[in-house]
Amino acid sequence: MLLRLPILAARFLHNGRLRILFGVLILVLVGGLVYIYSWDNDYYLCFMEGQKMVTQQVVDADADTSLLEDVLLADPKPVPGRSIFFHETSCHLSTNKELEALRVTSRQACAIESAALHNPNFQVFVLFAGPTYRISAAGRNNSQPQSLVEAILSYSNVHLRRLSLGSYAAGTPMEEWLQDGRLSSSRYLFSHISDFLRYLTLYRYGGLYLDMDVVVLRNMEKVPPNYTGAESNTHLAAGVMSLAATGFGHEIASSCLRDFQHNFNGQDWGNNGPGVITRVAQKICGTKDITLMQEDPKRCMGFKVFGRGAFYAVPWKKWRDFFDPEKLESTLASCKDSYVVHVWNKHSSTLPIKKGLKSAYAIYAEQNCPRSFKAAGEYF
Repeated sequence: MLLRLPILAARFLHNGRLRILFGVLILVLVGGLVYIYSWDNDYYLCFMEGQKMVTQQVVDADADTSLLEDVLLADPKPVPGRSIFFHETSCHLSTNKELEALRVTSRQACAIESAALHNPNFQVFVLFAGPTYRISAAGRNNSQPQSLVEAILSYSNVHLRRLSLGSYAAGTPMEEWLQDGRLSSSRYLFSHISDFLRYLTLYRYGGLYLDMDVVVLRNMEKVPPNYTGAESNTHLAAGVMSLAATGFGHEIASSCLRDFQHNFNGQDWGNNGPGVITRVAQKICGTKDITLMQEDPKRCMGFKVFGRGAFYAVPWKKWRDFFDPEKLESTLASCKDSYVVHVWNKHSSTLPIKKGLKSAYAIYAEQNCPRSFKAAGEYF
């Protein structure tokens, strides 16, 4: 075999296709390694304790900026079981690894405002999973129209905070698991960090978790805790979840964290979000039949599984119905008993809505987040 190596090498050097193929493989390998290194580096800068170095540089450089306060340290702190939580996990870093100013989209602002508007006795916390700063009032032109951030902060029960995954997980069952690196190597990093945080937040504080792509339509303060909603006949969804801070609610949150650890799959988008609450509910209720979960409350020992009409009256495959004027009446009718509408941002985010267009989403926004709707400009 060794004697044939020079012959094989000569054939390789004279075979153009093999040389091209080999070159492509090398480029793919090197590119993959660079990508993985960059991904891990961004993960560290965005979400772990390394963010402190970056954030301090920004704050020192500009007196008109201020870091968002850490949710674990700042007052007021979340009131256990009486708070609503949103998470923003995009982490905006420039190509120079410098931080960008705090920002929210018009639809994110609408979700936050609608929650604050309809639930004035709940504190609404928007947690930015990354080093985030905002420009102070002195650092902007006050003749400008009210920004989306100012629109949501005009509600006294809205609080913007930041968190670092390392310190946020410290002292919880997820502290050691977070250090093993599986989360940082996820194929769907930002989505799975969002999944991670929603269960961790409910473990820490209880309360109501909401996705950023919802519009709250009704007061939810008097809805008994410990509930989620069905998305289909086979799965529950994780976009609206409420757990009590103590007792059975805290036990459910603990079960969700254990399931997240044991079944985590970084290659599967839905396994670590809706998959977690679905599997936990199946164990609590002793069945995989979503219909039985809804029809027999005693079966689930007090854990309420709402039907699709409560939060997901329009399924994801029909997300365009929210934005189609021709579907206005049918969509409003479908959602007439909903607490929350979920507009499936994964699919709808690239579809801007011009004001004046009579779609269901435009009507929901104008009625339930009027300040954000006004501040958004021509498109929403």
